[in-house]
Amino acid sequence: MVLSVEDREGFLSEPHIGALSVVETPDRAPLTVPIWYQYAPGGELWVRTGPDSRKARAINGAGRFSLMVQRTEPTIRYVSVEGPVIRTAPDSHERSWEMAARYLPPDKVAEYVEYDRTHLGEHFLIYMRPEHWLSADLG
Repeated sequence: MVLSVEDREGFLSEPHIGALSVVETPDRAPLTVPIWYQYAPGGELWVRTGPDSRKARAINGAGRFSLMVQRTEPTIRYVSVEGPVIRTAPDSHERSWEMAARYLPPDKVAEYVEYDRTHLGEHFLIYMRPEHWLSADLG
């Protein structure tokens, strides 16, 4: 069953690990990598990545990407969105904290944010406007 707009946006706003896909070169299948993301119903989706990462270079070249999230229990459900990059922005302590708090237990956030700052290098934010949606609940 196809999900309603409210259900698909609500599901996408939950903290699933996303599978980001982007065309890297015309002679290969899209680059697909797991990624943390942030989304609020009716808004923009954003991800954090290193400015020199393969996915950042591919997104810069393609100007758009897709993201798919899924679950297997209590029913199989998925939402996939695709759309253009609408802007990029410098990373910030607040955005790093927001993303970590979305995925980690509260007592692990500060430690992760510090590790991210000291070991994972520079990041920036990529914002996408979902234009095309695929969704279903197969239960």
